[in-house]
Amino acid sequence: MSILTVENVTHGFGSRCILENASFRLLKGEHIGLVGANGEGKSTFLSIVTGKTQPDEGTVTWCNHITTGYLDQYSSLPAGSTIREVLRGAFAHLFDLEQEILADYDKMADCGEEEMTRLMEDVGEMQEILEQSGFYVIDARIEEYANGLGLGEVGLDRCVDDLSGGQRAKVLLTKLLLQNPMILILDEPTNFLDENHVRWLGQFLQNYENAFILVSHDIPFLNDVVNVIYHVENATLTRYSGDYRYFEEMHALKKRQLEQAYEKQRREIAGLEDFVARNKARAATANMARSRQKKLDRMDVIELPRERLKSEFSFRPARTTGRVVMEARGLVLGYDAPLTRPMDLLLERNQKIAVKGVNGLGKSTLLKTLLGIIPPIAGEVELDQFVEPGYFEQEESASARTALEEFWAEYPGYTNGEVRAALAKCGLTAEHIGTQMRVLSGGENAKVRLAKLMHREINLLVLDEPTSHLDVDAKEELARAIAAFKGTVLLVSHEPEFYQDIVSGVWDLTEWTTKVV
Repeated sequence: MSILTVENVTHGFGSRCILENASFRLLKGEHIGLVGANGEGKSTFLSIVTGKTQPDEGTVTWCNHITTGYLDQYSSLPAGSTIREVLRGAFAHLFDLEQEILADYDKMADCGEEEMTRLMEDVGEMQEILEQSGFYVIDARIEEYANGLGLGEVGLDRCVDDLSGGQRAKVLLTKLLLQNPMILILDEPTNFLDENHVRWLGQFLQNYENAFILVSHDIPFLNDVVNVIYHVENATLTRYSGDYRYFEEMHALKKRQLEQAYEKQRREIAGLEDFVARNKARAATANMARSRQKKLDRMDVIELPRERLKSEFSFRPARTTGRVVMEARGLVLGYDAPLTRPMDLLLERNQKIAVKGVNGLGKSTLLKTLLGIIPPIAGEVELDQFVEPGYFEQEESASARTALEEFWAEYPGYTNGEVRAALAKCGLTAEHIGTQMRVLSGGENAKVRLAKLMHREINLLVLDEPTSHLDVDAKEELARAIAAFKGTVLLVSHEPEFYQDIVSGVWDLTEWTTKVV
């Protein structure tokens, strides 16, 4: 039985077509992965099926009495609440039911026998609902889910106003999972999770009895939890039954078959056109020429899908530093309170180091402290006098400037053509280049920021979760560019599959943390 049906949906922005005549169905219990390159329309599709965006054409139909939970990249939290209060909000309907029970008990103090019987039946029914819903173990369940996704280290009594963007995303995800909807809709849920929490979420989704739609560029994670793939490419949605690896095989096979059919038809068309050109003027063969022309006119011409722009990343090396690029002595990270014990760190020329550790331990804080963006609680950092750092920040507020204006503001000496060429090299089309940064998808936004970084001469490349929104091809290209960079690299990533073949060493912050992990 289909619980969600999308029929013949077409949608676009200006002259750009995002989806064309797209159809989709979600069956009970299906675990669907929605995949495609950056900017192909995955988040737009989710916005359409959840009713946040109305399609230009087509219909979206949900079955009756469905409950849905949607985690997008830009949700917000109620100001002034603690994490625990937000998570308890997942059970608001049960707390309302408890209040009804208490109200009924108050009425029993002054009522007749008939009314008492009715109230007792009412209370019994509501009590049964609470027990079946696990109402009396809610706090234990909240603790379990919160610890699974790393909120235990943050503290459930902490105000959400004080949280980082990544921590806020975790709160939203935890609340959504506690709600246990009939359909989960998750847009890049692993972006702010570390390895342990990605594993916990993976196990949760594997065992999830209800249906979900998942957008993720973390392929090992995606492959572990889905049993159906929908691929969006060139405004078209295509369904594949199976995991991501099966989709890759079938998609490659379909592409080869289409290319072979295209080449075969090209040869056939060339032969027919040649025959018509040579024989249409001769009386003896004119009828045969007309017959072949009719065949040409009736032919359903095969067209290959347009090739999307591939990202090409490369980083410009500055002059060589001394052997010791950076040295930290007795370094204590933190803001109001210490996050770590004193650390001694040494980063040498041409080393490529990954920084790992559960969220909240201070990976981003470490990078900013080493670069002098924020002061340490204690200790000191000494940089080589010739260090030229290039820093990719994990979270950066998107501006109202277009991608072109964003790049130009940093490199005002470039011509319009040079700016466009620089952005196109990172896989951005003319439409992307003229779009505001705050409207671009997370992956497109990241590519603009990488483009700016690529045009600076650097010898210390510092990357904080650079792959969070990048599609598969862009991640592979970025890994190649980092490996090829003739300089020193400091990298934070929650994807060991991304960095394990690049780095020469790993700094694990759990060795220095003051928190219980």
